[in-house]
Amino acid sequence: MAAQAAAFPPHAAPPLAELERVLGSAVRGKAEVVRLSVVCLLARGHLLIEDVPGVGKTTLAQALARAVDCRFHRLQFTSDMLPSDVLGVTIYNIRSEAFEFKPGPIFSNFLLADEINRTTPKTQSALLEAMNEGQVTIDGRCHPLPRPFMVIATQNPVEHHGTYPLPESQLDRFLMRLRVGYPDPVSEREILRNFGDSLPEPAASGLAGEDILRLQEAARRVSVDDALVDYMLAIVEKTRNHEALALGVSPRGSQALYRAAQALALIEGREYAIPDDVKRLAAPIFAHRVVINTRATLAPRRADVGERIIEEILSQVEVPL
Repeated sequence: MAAQAAAFPPHAAPPLAELERVLGSAVRGKAEVVRLSVVCLLARGHLLIEDVPGVGKTTLAQALARAVDCRFHRLQFTSDMLPSDVLGVTIYNIRSEAFEFKPGPIFSNFLLADEINRTTPKTQSALLEAMNEGQVTIDGRCHPLPRPFMVIATQNPVEHHGTYPLPESQLDRFLMRLRVGYPDPVSEREILRNFGDSLPEPAASGLAGEDILRLQEAARRVSVDDALVDYMLAIVEKTRNHEALALGVSPRGSQALYRAAQALALIEGREYAIPDDVKRLAAPIFAHRVVINTRATLAPRRADVGERIIEEILSQVEVPL
């Protein structure tokens, strides 16, 4: 099996390695963050990047979107933005004497929703149908979105002024939440030395939309053993019964972990997922989905509490052999 795994699938490894190289050149010293963002893409999910201002959230999101030769649109979310600014609007054409639909920025392959929690809940909710069903409904008509389709959102921590916390239903639609974090001294020196360099040009990785769809389909074929599925479900069940959690992981979260484990195995050249994939992915996929009990004071920030609880659960669940 090891010999087969090294060659599965034969077309995946070089372009994915180049994609990671392109992203790594834009966000220095964050190899794990880069890899997990690629996992999210191959798992057909949406990515939420949360951190303090100035650490490279938008840089990572924009680099990921621009590295693939697809339609890309960036939206700067503000408090006065309306749902029509995202989805589009139906207007009356005097010449044709008919109503015409003018598509909004969401009709792209990659939508960068910058500082998504600075807009109102009404506008945030405009993304719900698109992120879950790959379509939007305007004036009673359904409009399918292009494929692949991925929302890459950035947000500031909820403690910052001028933010509207994303509701649980919105958070649950993001497959993964990542934090970039401060760079190490060596990487920050490189950032200073290379200040002013432009982001990668579109298609810098050599991948197009059709290639992403093929890689996503290849990820779906990665084998996940029944014992590993039971391991995932045991972790999920622990979140639903944990005393510090008011709300555990939903079935959508279970599906997200399953797809992400397949995608990570594909990136690492394996035709099967392993328990280490689940351990590595559980916190980024589950921590933003759980609701912390108000009595839980394990850490000063809600997000930190969620991650620590997931790590605690992982240490309690028996790992399959």
